[in-house]
Amino acid sequence: MNKSKEFIKAIDTIQRSRIPSEVVVRAKHSLLDYLAVTCAGAMFQKEKLEKFFTFAQPEEGAFRAVGTGKNLALKEAVFLNGLNGHALDFDDGTNAGIIHLGSPIFSLLIPLSQRYGTSVEEMLKAVVVGYEASFTMAISIQPGHKAMGYHATGTCGTLGATLAASYMLGFTEEERFRAFQAACVAASGMLKVLDDGSELKPYNVAKTALLSLTALQMAKAGFEGHPDPLGGRGFFKMMTGREDVELRPVLEGGTYAIMKSYTKPYASCRYTHPAVEAAIRLRQKVDPADVESIDIRTYDLAVVGHDHTEIPGSYSAKMSIPYATAAGLLYGKAGLQEFSEDVIREGTVTDLAKKITVHADEALSAAFPGIQAAEVTITTRDGLYKERVDFPKGEPENPMSEEEFRERYDALMAYAGIAPAVSAAVYEAADRAETPVSELAVQL
Repeated sequence: MNKSKEFIKAIDTIQRSRIPSEVVVRAKHSLLDYLAVTCAGAMFQKEKLEKFFTFAQPEEGAFRAVGTGKNLALKEAVFLNGLNGHALDFDDGTNAGIIHLGSPIFSLLIPLSQRYGTSVEEMLKAVVVGYEASFTMAISIQPGHKAMGYHATGTCGTLGATLAASYMLGFTEEERFRAFQAACVAASGMLKVLDDGSELKPYNVAKTALLSLTALQMAKAGFEGHPDPLGGRGFFKMMTGREDVELRPVLEGGTYAIMKSYTKPYASCRYTHPAVEAAIRLRQKVDPADVESIDIRTYDLAVVGHDHTEIPGSYSAKMSIPYATAAGLLYGKAGLQEFSEDVIREGTVTDLAKKITVHADEALSAAFPGIQAAEVTITTRDGLYKERVDFPKGEPENPMSEEEFRERYDALMAYAGIAPAVSAAVYEAADRAETPVSELAVQL
């Protein structure tokens, strides 16, 4: 059986279906979340971006690189959107599939929407399809894909972003399949970018969005690929080492992928969140000054690459369960400020992080991805204090309220230096289906 044709046929059924109203609402939140996170990411990387612009001298054009205030050529805008969209590791994702879904897709679709005059409603339908494609591919190849050192946001994200754009732009069936063929050839993403203070994790998303754009251009030019780029020695073999990969169904469990995505309340890798929330709860009982040691037990996939206590900078802190947990216990929160270079250099959080050890727990590992839990045990001079969190705030099982989401959005926009009147206008405009996407982008 041709696995590629099977996959595209399944994704086609989603595109032809009426999108339920609650899914559309979630997609609007995903759009607003992306815009706020990307604006904040541009501010976070401001010094590096200034050096990038000085050396690269990106070509000016008609497409807004979100959060930079600059109008650039299409490829430049797509790339920088991806770079800033994932800079804070604050963008949405799913635990099943181990993938950030929105940042590659929005980074590509927003500039394309500016070029073709796409409305919010039209773009969001394509977004829902793209989420489904990325997620379905990710759950089909994980966790073995991660174990081999791949970053699914880069690999599966390339396929999802390409297909989302091909639907939004009205590609023919043949053009869409050619774009998918090219995306399978191009897809890449290395998890080594998480290790030892590396600052290149956002680069995976930047090049993913750019590779998706070039896949579309190759398809329109008429370049044909293999009839089954997933099968044989294609994408599945390359990404897992196996040819016998089972293609999982779309709408896994009867739910759209976008409804399975989380919104992060903590400005760190999702693997840190259960322990952070447990520490915040324990803060009511424990004085950090009395802590002798902290033991964290969680699922095995969360441990490797996230148990370090040597923190050279902000990127490393965001990937560290000990650092993020220490911040939660000390401050009762783990927002952007807690991961700033100033707080890291001050040393209070890093000193406490060195008292923390992280272990893989067999039972918690077996429960993943249905439950993404951590159990935190704090030893003090007075005794033991323990807390377990299965579903931290922001998960589909424990979602943010509308008020909490708006507070997060406003805080990110304020961090980015966006005027309150502007961020409010964007928030309201996104709720109008007929709003041109360009109207949102040019304000940021």
